[in-house]
Amino acid sequence: MIPSFALGISDAREPVYLPRPDYDPVCLDPSFASCLLAHSDVECLARGTEWGEGPVWFGDGRYLLWSDIPNDRILRWSEETRRTSLFRAPSRHANGNTRDRAGRLITCEHESRQVTRTEYDGTLTVLASRFDGKRLNSPNDVVVAPDGAIWFTDPDYGLLSAYEGGGTGSQELPTALYRLETDGGLQQVSTEFINPNGLCFSPAGDILYVIDSGSMPNAIWACELNAGRTRLTSRHLLIEPAPNARADGLRCDTDGNLWCGWGGASDLNGVMVFGPSGRARAHIPLPERCANLCFGGRRRNRLFMAASHGLYALYVTVQGHL
Repeated sequence: MIPSFALGISDAREPVYLPRPDYDPVCLDPSFASCLLAHSDVECLARGTEWGEGPVWFGDGRYLLWSDIPNDRILRWSEETRRTSLFRAPSRHANGNTRDRAGRLITCEHESRQVTRTEYDGTLTVLASRFDGKRLNSPNDVVVAPDGAIWFTDPDYGLLSAYEGGGTGSQELPTALYRLETDGGLQQVSTEFINPNGLCFSPAGDILYVIDSGSMPNAIWACELNAGRTRLTSRHLLIEPAPNARADGLRCDTDGNLWCGWGGASDLNGVMVFGPSGRARAHIPLPERCANLCFGGRRRNRLFMAASHGLYALYVTVQGHL
């Protein structure tokens, strides 16, 4: 295991909490107040990433994986030791991560322009790299449906510069949302989004939330699925952030609230929480923009936030939806 100091990472081996009151969660909806613990503070777990993304929790190992895209690596933070180590480098400029129904790691890779699965023995299996014979752009975020199908977004961000692993290849396909069936068939679900980014399912699995970070301002869409949960039947604009705000990734809790990575103006950095109707319910301030997040911990009530240069955590009273 490469020690964290050799990775340019500073671990918080003793709890390091952000100072009150500047970083206290702000309740925007009185009915949501009970979901935020008054005595729980935002904790900084690690520092030193260039652009943190794609956190995913492994409860069976009590650790979190997250991507550091420009530094071409996936990092591992242990809940038991509170230390950060290297999980994979090079990572082919990995971005979004999730787990499939068998517990294996699913990863979106910018440089290789593909979606991969890490097998139990550590080997990599390419799940998707082309559609209609043409290369994908730069798979970004990924979720797994209850039926085992893998849904992922494919914007063009990874093609734009070497900073995110691209800059050498040309765009062959429109930006799109895809569904990878359990038999390996790849379906292009929608090309209506300018640059589809973060996505997650509602607890009932009948709605897919998609962040379009290519629109100005960004937009969060609620997409209704058909009975077989294989395609979109309709979509409507659920949340339109302020012009100076940027939405990135999101996850749902078991009550259907949307927890969204947020940034833009300094007073907007952190996480915004919205109800299923789109009503703003809370803001969790961070000292930097939050890209993506996930729930974890022993009871799935710990919110992990991958921000630009740090990994943060906060205990809440709700549980993340698996």
